[in-house]
Amino acid sequence: MANIHDKYQSPLTSRYASKEMAYNFSEDKRYSTWRQLWTNLAIAEKQLGLTDITDEAIEQMKANIFNIDYSVAADEEKKRRHDVMAHVHTFGLVAPAAAPIIHLGATSCYVTDNGDLIILRDAYDIVIKKLVHVIDILSKFAEEYRALPTLGFTHFQPAQLVTVGKRATLWIQELLWDLRNFERARDDLKLRGVKGTTGTQASFMALFEGDHEKVEELDQLVTELSGFKEAYPVCGQTYSRKIDIDVLHPLSGFGATAHKIATDIRLLANLKEVEEPFEKDQIGSSAMAYKRNPMRSERVCSLSRHLMILVNDALQTSAVQWFERTLDDSANRRISLPEAFLTTDIVLTTLQNICEGMVVYPKVIERRIQQELPFMATENIIMAMVKKGGDRQECHEEIRVLSHQAGHVVKMEGGQNDLIERIKKTKYFEPIWDDLPKLLDPSTFIGRAPQQVDNFLAKHVKPALAPYAEALKDHTKAELSV
Repeated sequence: MANIHDKYQSPLTSRYASKEMAYNFSEDKRYSTWRQLWTNLAIAEKQLGLTDITDEAIEQMKANIFNIDYSVAADEEKKRRHDVMAHVHTFGLVAPAAAPIIHLGATSCYVTDNGDLIILRDAYDIVIKKLVHVIDILSKFAEEYRALPTLGFTHFQPAQLVTVGKRATLWIQELLWDLRNFERARDDLKLRGVKGTTGTQASFMALFEGDHEKVEELDQLVTELSGFKEAYPVCGQTYSRKIDIDVLHPLSGFGATAHKIATDIRLLANLKEVEEPFEKDQIGSSAMAYKRNPMRSERVCSLSRHLMILVNDALQTSAVQWFERTLDDSANRRISLPEAFLTTDIVLTTLQNICEGMVVYPKVIERRIQQELPFMATENIIMAMVKKGGDRQECHEEIRVLSHQAGHVVKMEGGQNDLIERIKKTKYFEPIWDDLPKLLDPSTFIGRAPQQVDNFLAKHVKPALAPYAEALKDHTKAELSV
């Protein structure tokens, strides 16, 4: 009896991927799609006057789209060294009335390339739906924390205050761009159509006795039966491999977005300000029992690095396709195209899981603000002193000296920032002592951050999500198997 543990399995499918994406790139999906394409071709050819194609043949084909005997197909492929012809033979065994006309006038790329385009279109439908859910969840997070002040960072050094919600809008904005790119890539996909061996449609011209209009109509009929509005107007034996660049580029771009988001969360987890979900029985370290490693975010970063480089496969492959085609694309595409979507699918599921359970620690955030805010407030203190009649340059020198003393306590003694206490004890600053609480209110340092969140969600996120209202109603929490 075969043991699934005695041979290599891709972790993308065995460990991480969703069932729907794994199925989309499965043999069942691929070969049933081929059979549907052969059926579509027969339907269109019969409709346009090929009398050798009977109703019985078409009905048998329709009835056996998913009735695939893989052992027969494997034996045939071993014998003929040709996967398409192996499956033509296998299909003909269960649809004998159709056996003489299956694949009539077509080249192998009729099913392989058209099949790939259908699978890529369906894969985009899956990841677009998942991306929309992530954006929706993060938008609710941004709205909830729209006005919670937090320390901003430039160069990972303390900077002016922002809000937790405003920071989340930076993530969402990039995800919106990814959604736009996903939609463009999906909507730009066309069918290869019915083009013949080198794209000239010569075989179909022979079938229809030189009738150009019928051949053009055949191309359009098959395209529509296969769920597309248009076919690519010209091609060689294959659809241009430049299309694969257009397919993978948005996915690799999303990988960069996901990596940035997950890295931010990892850094915030180190600061103990924001954490990804951590389950009751989860173990962070086999040795250090106290650890709460951000393993989900680390997984996103790890997989995203793989995702970001896959577009290079498509670029290299497109560049070396000679004339009407070469076969050095095939093995590469069998790996890079499925892996790009499987990886995107996994990253999106993991991101959704993180965002659904993300925990914010306001007290930790407040404490870090209080450590840095006194230094940030020095300009406000100087202005307040000037309004009370003080000299700007004299005040600057007074607060400079106190700031350096407070900085020494923080850096050399490991103490708390005591600048404000020093100001309260310095007679020079007595005119503004009563104003200090107001001058140090964090909410006065966040500018228009809450309003920016509101405007962004209303004017940009809401319209982008509106077409997916029904999909968003069907919300299921993302569960990770490992």
